[in-house]
Amino acid sequence: MFVIANLIGALAGVLNTALTIYMWIVIISALLSWVNPDPYNPIVRFLRSVTEPIFTYVRRILPFPPMALDISPLIVILAIIFLQMFLVNTLSQVAARLQ
Repeated sequence: MFVIANLIGALAGVLNTALTIYMWIVIISALLSWVNPDPYNPIVRFLRSVTEPIFTYVRRILPFPPMALDISPLIVILAIIFLQMFLVNTLSQVAARLQ
């Protein structure tokens, strides 16, 4: 049982770290959209390729008026925070109970 508890605890830690990194990527991508950077920059291309699919999905699910402020990064950040508070905490509690 200790092995399973450690595995679940490690999974919770890795998931929390991955969600935190992705949240920072979303924040940086949203900030870059304000300054209109060079689209051929490799860093900008990476950020766009990692965030645009989820932004497009959110925009499709919650359609905004064409001239409205794009709040899809905010919704993605809130979803990440929800996953950290719910899923990561649940996995951590399961791991603690198994020990």
